[in-house]
Amino acid sequence: MNGQARPTLLDRYGSFLPLTGATPRLSLGEGFTPLVHAERLGAAWSLSNLWLKLEGCNPTGSFKDRGMVVAVARAVEAGARSIVCASTGNTSASAAAYGAMAGLEVLVVLPRGKIAAGKLLQAQAAGATVLAVDGNFDAALRVVRELAAQEAHPVTLVNSVNPHRIAGQTTAAFEVCDDLGRAPDVLAIPVGNAGNISAYWAGFRAYRGAGRIDSLPRLWGFQAQGAAPIVLGHPVEQPETVATAIRIGNPASWATAVAARDESGGLIEAVSDEQILAAYRDAARLAGVFCEPASAASLAGVRALRAAGRLDPDALVVCVLTGHGLKDPDTAAGLAAPAVEAEATVPSVMAALGWQERR
Repeated sequence: MNGQARPTLLDRYGSFLPLTGATPRLSLGEGFTPLVHAERLGAAWSLSNLWLKLEGCNPTGSFKDRGMVVAVARAVEAGARSIVCASTGNTSASAAAYGAMAGLEVLVVLPRGKIAAGKLLQAQAAGATVLAVDGNFDAALRVVRELAAQEAHPVTLVNSVNPHRIAGQTTAAFEVCDDLGRAPDVLAIPVGNAGNISAYWAGFRAYRGAGRIDSLPRLWGFQAQGAAPIVLGHPVEQPETVATAIRIGNPASWATAVAARDESGGLIEAVSDEQILAAYRDAARLAGVFCEPASAASLAGVRALRAAGRLDPDALVVCVLTGHGLKDPDTAAGLAAPAVEAEATVPSVMAALGWQERR
């Protein structure tokens, strides 16, 4: 070893980010996530060039770390002592981790009983103060916005309404292009609060503006049918879906997501929970990738559009998988086959497997 650490995300893409000379270069090793050619999965769906961007490989297991490192670094630079967020889970885990690293008080407001266990435990383990409120994510976001606006106890809001969050998330688009040597034809992505699709579009446009790529992709966003306000054209008061990370009825970045869709010549459509879970299983069994259910919305959408003949089989498609499967162990446990039991002997194990001994 030469004693030099690899560049941080802020070092690698600092010229594209809202940093100053006084911004602390925080890092937990975010970014640099794999882009995997899913050949078997693509073949099963009649796609020859399907790639998966594994954002679950970020430090807290989701894409949120890209934006959080920028938001927290700028908050520290501004003298903040406390940060706050509303969350369906992933934002809370990320805010808690980066806040802990920076020595900040972290307040997390969650919808009571609506958060996957893995995400809640991450926030608690990092020492965040977790407040569960009656109501959904949209209600929680209203509360934290009002908290951040009051002056009695100054606190910095680190949800995606914070522009530094969106700026940090553009780095995923840069990485996709750097790894492929070009922009994809289609980038498919789950849509919940809609900040990520907005960030990718900003990232692709910035990269083309800098001469790093020659073309722009079509952005295909997918919401769950029970939480599809953009598709329906109006807020959903009681959103419901197995994909908890996108269980949002009134996205904060609605307008920029629609702009990304329209400017890229893309689409935002809905997929059912059944389609999401089928794609979730396929990703694990055909690509070896264990993602959380919300991540599989991008896969489900691509699968459905390919089956409908709306996607060229040779198109270069990147599906963004936003979070790791261990974020939501309860869903995985409900779908997994039970363990096969046997005694600790070779004959017993062979019998349990249905294998026959040679004679």
